[in-house]
Amino acid sequence: MRSMTRKPLLITLAVAAALAGCSNESHTIVAGPDTGEAQGAPDNSNVTLPPSIAASKVYRCADNDVVYVDWLSDGKSANIRTDQNGPPTQVSAPEIGKPMTAAGGYSLAGTPTAPSVRMSVPGQPVETCKA
Repeated sequence: MRSMTRKPLLITLAVAAALAGCSNESHTIVAGPDTGEAQGAPDNSNVTLPPSIAASKVYRCADNDVVYVDWLSDGKSANIRTDQNGPPTQVSAPEIGKPMTAAGGYSLAGTPTAPSVRMSVPGQPVETCKA
């Protein structure tokens, strides 16, 4: 009978101890020393995001090679892959409508809506590739 009166008393003490740690004060955690200056959100108005992928196409070239092209939304760059899961090589042009190139012998001329493009990859001549 004695343990029955202890149990509610122990539970009441445990709940009271847990609630004693609570308060309505606001707590601010600051990393680093407090310089007294409030830091607002950074000004991101000058940030330019990289272009997104506008279209992805698979091309079969005249020599029967397959090339994967991700056309980017800026209209003057694309990513070329010679293997479906391989690393991309980005080609770019100085302005929209001009042929895109990259170091090492990569070139690409065309648009994502055209049925074919002219391209070259390292070790290969420029050739026509069809979507």
